[in-house]
Amino acid sequence: MTIPKEIFKAYDIRGIIDKTLTPEIVEAIGHAIGSEATARRQTQICIGYDGRLSGPDLAAALSRGIRKSGIHVINLGMVATPMVYFAACHLGTNCGVMVTGSHNPPDYNGLKMVLAGETLSGATIQGLRLRIEQNQLFTGQGTESQYDIAPEYIAKIADHIQLARPLKIAVDCGNGVAGAYARKLYETLGCEVEELFCEVNGHFPNHHPDPSVPENLSDLVTVLKTGSAEIGLAFDGDGDRLGVVTKDGSIIYPDRQLMLFAEDVLKREPGATIIFDVKSTRNLTPWIAARGGKPLLWKTGHSLVKAKMKETGAALAGEMSGHTFFKERWYGFDDGLYSGARLLEILSRFDNPSAVLNSLPDSVSTPEQHIQMQEGEPHTLIAHLQATAKFEGATEVITIDGLRVEYADGFGLMRPSNTTPVVVLRFEADSEVALQRIQAQFKALILAAAPQVNLPF
Repeated sequence: MTIPKEIFKAYDIRGIIDKTLTPEIVEAIGHAIGSEATARRQTQICIGYDGRLSGPDLAAALSRGIRKSGIHVINLGMVATPMVYFAACHLGTNCGVMVTGSHNPPDYNGLKMVLAGETLSGATIQGLRLRIEQNQLFTGQGTESQYDIAPEYIAKIADHIQLARPLKIAVDCGNGVAGAYARKLYETLGCEVEELFCEVNGHFPNHHPDPSVPENLSDLVTVLKTGSAEIGLAFDGDGDRLGVVTKDGSIIYPDRQLMLFAEDVLKREPGATIIFDVKSTRNLTPWIAARGGKPLLWKTGHSLVKAKMKETGAALAGEMSGHTFFKERWYGFDDGLYSGARLLEILSRFDNPSAVLNSLPDSVSTPEQHIQMQEGEPHTLIAHLQATAKFEGATEVITIDGLRVEYADGFGLMRPSNTTPVVVLRFEADSEVALQRIQAQFKALILAAAPQVNLPF
């Protein structure tokens, strides 16, 4: 069988249903995953799937493939991605595979994988492809059992999250799988919950389940402005990312959420390392340092962040995209539902939660912006600019992940996406004038190297 190389991404496997990702392909990948687990002396793998229409068929194919290697499958059914991670820890399998297309369009699906406690990325994901191509596969007769992890997941969170008072919240799940669990979780914590689009529907009929895009939060903004809810939470399609909206309709981006989480964690773990990705606000470094923490800028990508957390022993990490990783009091994986619970625990101590969030340091900034290119071009462009570009007035040029260029009054970022053929851009500054100056410098350098591209600014 020919397996399309392009579906093996940096952080996961992702493809188009019935084109680059079929049940036959997923079964073959499952056999490779089971073989890799066997090589790592593992015996069981938890699997689950999100609310996409193709999920049940692909999960069944995944299970068949894994069982071919002799591994036992614990099938969790339709769950959020973090519930698979939780099951891997809670049930002691140390292995989990989630069938999810994350925030991709409805015709996509994919796999996120943890084996022997390691979130697969980069070369280890390519290694699965090589196993198939080289037929380096174990054979055996694995079995399958079903397991409902939700009651234990919710009970485990409720066991240590204590709200100082009940909160009225609105929750927008964008018809993603988080909608099957959000109300139960937050009501268990003592909240009054108003639901938006919490019926799981793989067609995503209301808006796309990606809270990093401001337009996808417009319904939640309206509900907050006009209703009685004190705070709004939004989730992506598989429930591992969190969006937050205040009473006045302001969006609190994840890098600002991380400030509040860092302050809280550092009260219990003084001196802890806090990791944030290259897309995040420059306000995080002084904020964390002022509270006795060790700020650490790192690459974007949930699997790369988790690896860095293990290496450094960090208590907390966060990405601008909405992945937040709590090691302090939790397991260190990204979990939007749990992040929401941690946020509510903090905010319940205040009479005006929105005022607390709106008072966090802010700057003039852009959301994430994209330059569309052909496959392979973004990495070539950024490598060229890393080698040749001169940034006038820069105080520091950081190349751990693309180009993050620091100035006295702001920063600019361009990096190649590891999931789609785009260059990701983000800008932040102390003023609109400074923002435009930085953007103009980036624009001139990008167009000199790639005059054919359409810039989003």
